Amino acid sequence: MRMSEIQKTAVVTGAGSGIGRAVALALAGAGWRVTLAGRRAEALRETADLAGPGAPVAVLPTDVTVPEQVDALFTAVRERFGPLGLLFNNAGTGTPAVPVDQLPYDTWRSVVEVNLNGAFLCAQAAFRAMKNQHPRGGRIINNGSVSAHVPRPDSIAYTATKHAVTGLTKSLSLDGRPHRIACGQIDIGNAATDMTAPMRDGIKQADGTVRPEPVMDAADVARTVVHMASLPLEANVQFATVMATSMPYIGRG
Repeated sequence: MRMSEIQKTAVVTGAGSGIGRAVALALAGAGWRVTLAGRRAEALRETADLAGPGAPVAVLPTDVTVPEQVDALFTAVRERFGPLGLLFNNAGTGTPAVPVDQLPYDTWRSVVEVNLNGAFLCAQAAFRAMKNQHPRGGRIINNGSVSAHVPRPDSIAYTATKHAVTGLTKSLSLDGRPHRIACGQIDIGNAATDMTAPMRDGIKQADGTVRPEPVMDAADVARTVVHMASLPLEANVQFATVMATSMPYIGRG
């Protein structure tokens, strides 16, 4: 039995741009009631406008690193839409390429706050809601990265947190079993967003050279998330990697 209509309620964090925006729009187009969360209210409203008049979307500005704001987000979703079917745990940040010995600790800490602590807080709140609601259960999809498998040069903060997201996914998947909570992860490589714009001009490679890299349409990622979300809770895509076909990931560059 597929996800019932009463549970086609989703929260997308980092929904104001990039992958979050693409996924939110795709979910809304597939009939989900989508709450757009992120720090920038104006960007979230732009996403809502792109969904079109009458689209089942709500805007709730949220800083995912603040526990009280995360709790308020999921309380508001429950009160407005009822049982939660999906969290796309997407909010994340990176840093410019910085050699490890020159990375300021405050920069390290800010990446950990968003990419790991924020992901945990949102997953915890979603887990709590899904465990206690009726009907019980739901799905969490964490946005990892190909950096959850292999690093780029000078990316220690981003890479370390994305490896940690994989551990978060595995623990949630295991701990969610008794409660009909499925958790999977999508690892994305070179989707065309503002964050990846430098790749088209040239980005540092493992051998120290700078070369442009191919990118793919973020809509292709969004379709994958919609597929993962549409499965019955008895089935789960544990890990999916969606990447630009010719990017330097498989092989030796």
